[in-house]
Amino acid sequence: GWHNYSILKDLLGDGIFSVDGDKWREQRKLSSYEFSTRVLRDFSSVVFKQNVVKLANIISGSAISNKPIDIQDLFMKATLDSIFRVAFGVELDTMCGSSEEGCKFSDAFDDASAMTLWRYVDISWKIKRAFNVGSEAKLKKSLRVVDDFVYKLISSKSEKMHESHADPSWKKEDILSRFLQFDEINPKYLRDIILNFIIAGKDTTATTLSWYIYMLCKHPLVQEKVAKEIEDATNSNDAVINIFEFIAKFFSEESMEKMHYLHASLTETLRLYPAVPVDAKICFSDDTMPDGFSVKKGDMVSYQPYAMGRMKFIWGEDAEKYNPERWLDENGLFHLESPFKFTAFQAGPRICLGREFAYRQMKIFSAVLLRFFTFKLSEEEKIVKYRTMINLHIDGGLCYCRTQIM
Repeated sequence: GWHNYSILKDLLGDGIFSVDGDKWREQRKLSSYEFSTRVLRDFSSVVFKQNVVKLANIISGSAISNKPIDIQDLFMKATLDSIFRVAFGVELDTMCGSSEEGCKFSDAFDDASAMTLWRYVDISWKIKRAFNVGSEAKLKKSLRVVDDFVYKLISSKSEKMHESHADPSWKKEDILSRFLQFDEINPKYLRDIILNFIIAGKDTTATTLSWYIYMLCKHPLVQEKVAKEIEDATNSNDAVINIFEFIAKFFSEESMEKMHYLHASLTETLRLYPAVPVDAKICFSDDTMPDGFSVKKGDMVSYQPYAMGRMKFIWGEDAEKYNPERWLDENGLFHLESPFKFTAFQAGPRICLGREFAYRQMKIFSAVLLRFFTFKLSEEEKIVKYRTMINLHIDGGLCYCRTQIM
């Protein structure tokens, strides 16, 4: 709707999350094809495994020195590195901090996201924008850093594409390279696509993984059960191995498909802590809701996955209990509920195209980390608070997390 577009357009432009109608259908069609290709699945799996090795090395160093780490910050960097490699073919490497420019982009993008969300509650944001003061001045400054980085990326990738035409062996594995095959796509359109991919693939997965580690720390028996399933599924119970050997010899597509309890525990985390806790849609025509309530064209209908995931009349009397078993059938196999009941990935025509992509990254990261580390909270009684952003962040990060090498 126009209200959302006016708020989001400075950051997301005419991307899939801010537009409707023909523009939305065009991007939906292109993105749907990209996410369904085997090339993307295979390439992304390689990238996820490479990045979780880097992540595990950082965590191992923390465990050896017995120092707490901010696991949410690490996940943010790891997922940003992953989406840049998969979507744009760029090695950002914010995890290791080797790219100063990449780190500046990451910080600016986070600030821009926070300031954009603030517009929903700040009735004076248009005045601030007109006078370039306060939060709008900060947003403008952050967007300048974001745009400079993205347009430079597009220009560099475009040059490489032209140079590669003479080399038939050059593979167009990343999404941006395949978009650049269409000559009529202009840089602004590509810029919008890039930022929408980032906001879809970075914070959502990172926040879910952060809440997942938090829930496993709070439920150590679940953590033990997940770790045991990973050992059994990969047949690595008695093997004395390192991370490289585990990924190369034991961790396969077939073994990952056997990890039903891991999948269930991740999904249970999403039920209680959905990456996007509040969402809304605009009615394009008069309609009647299933309960008989009438809505008019232009009305905003808000729904809250966070609240819905905790409603007893939807999930039963134990709705607020973390119970991965609710997602398993009598044979211990994962079964997914209707997306209109489990709304973490939306439902209907706008259901998340990257759902399997997100699950793949979360399962690869979780399987490797939980095979080699046990996670514990240094301050068990510390109250975790939410940070107001588009996604459900842990305020201050999960910096009281310490690890033990298994």
